[in-house]
Amino acid sequence: MRMLGKHFAACTAILAGLTVTAHAEGWAPYPAQKIEPPFATDGKAVDVDYTPVEKAEKPWNICVSFPHMKDAYWLGVDYGVVAQAEDLGVKLNVVDAGGYTELAKQISQIEDCVAGGAQAVVIGAISFDGLNNLVDEITAKGIPVIDVINGISSPKVTAKSLVSFYTMGYETGVYLAKKHPAGGEPAKVGWFPGPAGAGWVEAANKGFLEAVKGSALQVLDPKFGDTGKEVQLKLVEDVLQAEPDVKYIAGTAVTAEAAQGLIRERGLKDQVGLLSFYITPGVYEGIKRGFIAASPADSMVIQGRIAVDQAVRALEKKELIQHVGPKIFVLDSSNIGDVAKDTILPPDGFKPKFNVN
Repeated sequence: MRMLGKHFAACTAILAGLTVTAHAEGWAPYPAQKIEPPFATDGKAVDVDYTPVEKAEKPWNICVSFPHMKDAYWLGVDYGVVAQAEDLGVKLNVVDAGGYTELAKQISQIEDCVAGGAQAVVIGAISFDGLNNLVDEITAKGIPVIDVINGISSPKVTAKSLVSFYTMGYETGVYLAKKHPAGGEPAKVGWFPGPAGAGWVEAANKGFLEAVKGSALQVLDPKFGDTGKEVQLKLVEDVLQAEPDVKYIAGTAVTAEAAQGLIRERGLKDQVGLLSFYITPGVYEGIKRGFIAASPADSMVIQGRIAVDQAVRALEKKELIQHVGPKIFVLDSSNIGDVAKDTILPPDGFKPKFNVN
């Protein structure tokens, strides 16, 4: 069993004009871990096989709120929630706030969803603490709230479908620390954990820094920033200019994806290694092509699927695993050929879908 960190979180959705039901069958039972007791900061991870309900009793109206869909990760979660809604026969409305600076907009969108008749709300939170009052208000009305991916600190949430981003960051750090153990070859690491204040970022940052303690790695001061490509690329450029002897760039999937071209342009492919602490289609392809060294995989599609199933179970008063997420493993060149891609990422060529009717 795996001990998980204090904060919890931690692509591509629907081919234009088509539904996702062709990929809806066969995903379950899925290897997962539930946290006992649920929501506990020091909870233990217990292995389970997650299986959803076959069909909803009625076409429930579920609202899903994402921080954004600017990168393939959240498109993957979108694929998951839409696919599961289609499987179960429920209605779905997906909104995205446009970025991690848009907390007020996310709150407003969720309020509009509830006012519009949403019977359950699934939230990929912009802020670990900033939605707590809203969660309290919604759950006080008897509306279930499911915390997906990023983590919400409110104890009032109905259930959580997420992994420990502490563990995601930790596994990334361990991967590097094994290459540079204490007394070994020293190496500088540029570290780009994502937008400051987001629960998943703080968790991943804590896990990564914990994992590299005592190694020969020198981690530069964390460079926080929104997960838009332009923001991450500028942060990487700044570090490469200030620290020309940096050996690794590690951080968000957007960081690793954006840095690939920059590293190639500057002829640094053999001098600077790239790592992401979560998987996306771009990171997957980067590992296959040898441009990205490694990434933990958190099966974000499955996290989305489970969240919708949890919402339906809560509405129908059925047995519910309150705190659960897919098992985490590290993907690199040694095992990428052995992992079925559709177990960790949605099909290629999918685009966002915002409604299931």
